[in-house]
Amino acid sequence: QVQLVESGGGLVQAGDSLRLSCAASGRTSSTYDMGWFRQAPGKEREFVAAITWFGGRTYYGDSVKGRFTISRDYVRNTLYLQMNSLRLEDTAVYVCAASQGGQLSHSDVYDYWGQGTQVTGSS
Repeated sequence: QVQLVESGGGLVQAGDSLRLSCAASGRTSSTYDMGWFRQAPGKEREFVAAITWFGGRTYYGDSVKGRFTISRDYVRNTLYLQMNSLRLEDTAVYVCAASQGGQLSHSDVYDYWGQGTQVTGSS
């Protein structure tokens, strides 16, 4: 299997920036598309961003478009999420996931999931 481990979460204030990392291990020879989802208190899991293996095409949820940037390091098998202009509403557990293809904004197309890292916003 593929193991995914997130890191980089923490307590932030409105307007701060933060970079999350997702390290992949195990069967990483496959050409996985990668994505970030988040789960906020009292809300359903929300699509944040995704990036394809071929071409590096990126996709973003409407709530983060223009503020967050997804990228990946193919050599280190690491996925990143650069978060700028953070808001209180960005508070959530952020989870990375790997997919073998599909509509990447839909959680059902992802085969492997990490445990998540907490991002908490404060005033």
